[in-house]
Amino acid sequence: MVERRQTKRLMYVALFLGLAALVTFLRLLPVGGYGVGPGVEDADDLAIGFSLRDLPAPDVLLCLTLAWVVRRPDLLPAPVIAGYFLLEDILLLRPPGLWAALVLLGSEWLRGRVDRFRANTFWMEYLIVAMLMFAMFLVNRAVLAIVMTPQVPLDLSFLHFLATVAAYPLVVAVSHYVFGLRKPATGEVDALGQRL
Repeated sequence: MVERRQTKRLMYVALFLGLAALVTFLRLLPVGGYGVGPGVEDADDLAIGFSLRDLPAPDVLLCLTLAWVVRRPDLLPAPVIAGYFLLEDILLLRPPGLWAALVLLGSEWLRGRVDRFRANTFWMEYLIVAMLMFAMFLVNRAVLAIVMTPQVPLDLSFLHFLATVAAYPLVVAVSHYVFGLRKPATGEVDALGQRL
């Protein structure tokens, strides 16, 4: 039984790392711009001055990490989160360690409150996660401003935040229905009688 539990944990860690690698690979592809898709160049786009291509893509990896920590914190250990986000900082040429530290602190804050999330509805969870994301984005911008690191404009950063918050329910739905990752019920135990 212990081996089965460890195997399940390793399978979910491998799945997370595979999904994270796929998301990072897609972010590194030279598809032009920072946007979400090909965009539609029509009269409306020209009238407002930008196309859909100019809209920032959501941070799917952040959504995935926070959704998995809320649902099953035992399946996603902190060293995996810290290590992968540090690697992503290096690959995406961000200041090494800043975003990784913020994601680790945010995920550990959520991990410490998992018992409270079990009784909450999804919409309460969504509100708490959105506020946490907002705090993480604000702290990131503040630290980068303090050390005078060049940043994207505030409006683009805010659109990135909104896209990330909007993507969270979709990531939760995929995690639940495709990967079978759900919140355990209050008092639920595994096959060994250990509390989930």
